[in-house]
Order: sequence, then structure tokens, then C-alpha cells
Amino acid sequence: MNTQDLTLALDSIKLSDIRWETYEHLLKDISQQRRLRLTYYQGELEIMVPSPEHEFYKEVIGRFVETLAEELQVSIYPLGSTTFKQAKNTGAEPYKCFYIRNIERVRGKKRLNFVEDPPPDLVVEIDITSSSDTRLKIYAELGVPEVWIYNRESLLIKQLQNQAEYISTNQSLFFPNLPLNEITTFLTQAETMDYLTLVREFRQWIRRQLV
Repeated sequence: MNTQDLTLALDSIKLSDIRWETYEHLLKDISQQRRLRLTYYQGELEIMVPSPEHEFYKEVIGRFVETLAEELQVSIYPLGSTTFKQAKNTGAEPYKCFYIRNIERVRGKKRLNFVEDPPPDLVVEIDITSSSDTRLKIYAELGVPEVWIYNRESLLIKQLQNQAEYISTNQSLFFPNLPLNEITTFLTQAETMDYLTLVREFRQWIRRQLV
């Protein structure tokens, strides 16, 4: 089965005992066809085909992060779904990622080496058809400080503790003193409200919190 057939046949598949070289070959093979999303962890490979629903919420939450940064005057550096690989053992592609504290260490780089380069400061995951539990293990090993997960019911803000595991919290390290759990209200309206109207209302909500 080629990658085009795979895209049409499934939403998600998990494979065991996969060699690192196979994972890297697949990354190269689908480089021109980025609908497939690969997660590799200690020989386990997950292949996902993001649905329109995944892509929609990815864009909405990414826009919300950008709007928060604008209103709070926080510098961000977006790197989208960049593939993060480490030690021939793990590899993941977040739905969205942003550098905030470490912008100058990665700005303008064409390739990142996570032996030397820092991980993104903020990662966004969409848990609609599958869980991000394995990717959380990878992000913890990389040292990603904060992960936002939307599961259709709520937006979870998770922060890394002791470089080992994530705990849930109501506030962001990068956009402090805002009740970000309230973003869920906007996300539940996202599919029925005009996109730009939603963004405007979200911006107004931020400004009310700042007052």
C-alpha cells in the first residue's frame, strides 16, 4: 500500500517494532504530501490522517495564541508542525508550536538539532480521534514547557514538572493571569460562528480581562 492509498484508507494506525530508519524513510517519502502525521516512540509508530475537524481547530487555536500574543505584547515565533526528533528514539509533529522564550536561539534556522537547540515553548495538540499521550512523553523528554490540548470538550493547559510529567493548570506560563479555561467557550462556538467574528470576540474578551 502506498502513502496515497494509506491516506484514503484510515484515520489512524499504530504499528509496533518499527526501526528508526523506516520512520525516517517514511518522513522523507511523504515530504511532498504532508497530510500524514507521524509519531515515533521507542519502536512504536502512529500514522494519522488529520481530518478537516483537526485542521479547523488547529487553525482556530493557533489564531487564538497569536491574538493573545498581540494583545499582551508577547513575542512569538511560529514553527507550525515542524518534526521534532531526538536520539534516534523519538519523533513527533505537533499540530502547532511556538517559540516564546527561546526565539533568538532558533530564529531563521533551516534545520533544528535538539541536542543543541531548545524545544518549542508551547505546543498545541488536538485530541479528537486519538490521544496525545505518547506525544506528551516525547514532549516531556524534549523539555517542552507547556502543551495545550483540545479534546472537543475542553482546552487543557498542561505544564511540565521536573522534566518528567505534565500537570493540568488554569493559567499559562506565557500568558499569565488570564483564565484560559474560558477559551473552551469560544471553541464550542467555532463551528457555528463566522471565523473572523469569533476572533474579534475573543480579542474583546482578552481586553476585558486586562482591564
